[in-house]
Amino acid sequence: MSDIFVAMPPATKDNCVIFGKNSNRPAKEVQEVVYYPAADHTPGTTLQCTWLEVDQSEHTHSVVLSKPTWAWGAEMGSNEHSVCIGCTAVWTKMCLEGADNSSQPRLLGIDLVRLALERAKNSHEALEVITKLLEKHGQGGVCYKSVDFQDWHHDSSFLIADPNEAWILDTAGQNWAAKKITEGVYNLSSQLGVGSNPDLKTEDLEEKTEKLGFWSTDKGDLDFSAAYSAEFPGLAEKNIQPPMKRYEKGKILMEEKSNGSFSLENMFQVLRDEECLNMTGYLMTTSSQVSVLQPNGSHIPSTHWFTATPNVCLSVFKPFVFCPGAVVSKATISQESSDDHRHTLYKYHEKFRQQVEEGTVHAKQLVEKMRQLEETCVEQTSAFLVDFDETKQNEIQDLFKDVVYCEMKFYR
Repeated sequence: MSDIFVAMPPATKDNCVIFGKNSNRPAKEVQEVVYYPAADHTPGTTLQCTWLEVDQSEHTHSVVLSKPTWAWGAEMGSNEHSVCIGCTAVWTKMCLEGADNSSQPRLLGIDLVRLALERAKNSHEALEVITKLLEKHGQGGVCYKSVDFQDWHHDSSFLIADPNEAWILDTAGQNWAAKKITEGVYNLSSQLGVGSNPDLKTEDLEEKTEKLGFWSTDKGDLDFSAAYSAEFPGLAEKNIQPPMKRYEKGKILMEEKSNGSFSLENMFQVLRDEECLNMTGYLMTTSSQVSVLQPNGSHIPSTHWFTATPNVCLSVFKPFVFCPGAVVSKATISQESSDDHRHTLYKYHEKFRQQVEEGTVHAKQLVEKMRQLEETCVEQTSAFLVDFDETKQNEIQDLFKDVVYCEMKFYR
């Protein structure tokens, strides 16, 4: 049920590409922010994903991920080559009982996000990684740990971005269609969006779709969205913001700011829209990411900002920059040995959110301090990176960890 955004030149400030996502999942689910360095692997070895084992790549790139603590895959993340990917749930006719056995253990959309980030150097390569794995293994299995959501079996759509281009990838079972984006703004909210005339698609897609009974040649060119979309069978719309409403509000907010000066702060503002996009309740915005991807050849490194906590309006974005020796924080990583998956930052933030709900004066003051912390961090990080060179890499290794520590000090 996530909302994903991308802003590209000429809409953006300094010719950057800006990626953003709110991950909307069961309210009690915890997301952790983790970092895995690049690694080489023995040829012929396999890799256990959430439910399915696949062949391991001989080399994996370093990645920073925001992921459910119980799963192998990631809701969103970035890699050392400035590739960003986020996925969102979509309900298609292939999810219906008897259509594609989507409840069978296969790859989840979140697995495909992580696999692509670990294996791709650009957005087109990431698209190829996802689609080849999809065609080989299919997608399916339990998508949520919460017992209240274990009957939800869905497909996934992806927004993939790098400094040069972005791709919208819609999937339905093992079929897919993709659209390339090279300028302006675009957003995706839990519904198929490629439509007709995709730039890339499953081989023989028209024939396969007609064989399934979802389209016929007398209707004209295949419209992927119209052919495969299905009604959402889960919560009533009164309990969630329907995808079309979130999409329309997101589109308005993005277009309002796409005058050539769209910035990191603008994406923060979009994700913090309280009318539609910052979800609270049964489904909640459990974590958020914004990445600023610098143009090729820039001396300024790309920065990746994560909350690692629920409710983006009450959370602090903290920056991560890829460099030798980079780390995140132990406080954003769940302890595997514990039945309690809440990481340390989550526990501190949970108490803070409870105070906000109670409406205490202290909580209101703390909200203002949190926002000031974030604003100061954005200003100082931007100022430091303007004159960045390799001799300063050791000064940003602990950047994310240091800001997490500062945030936690306010909660104590």
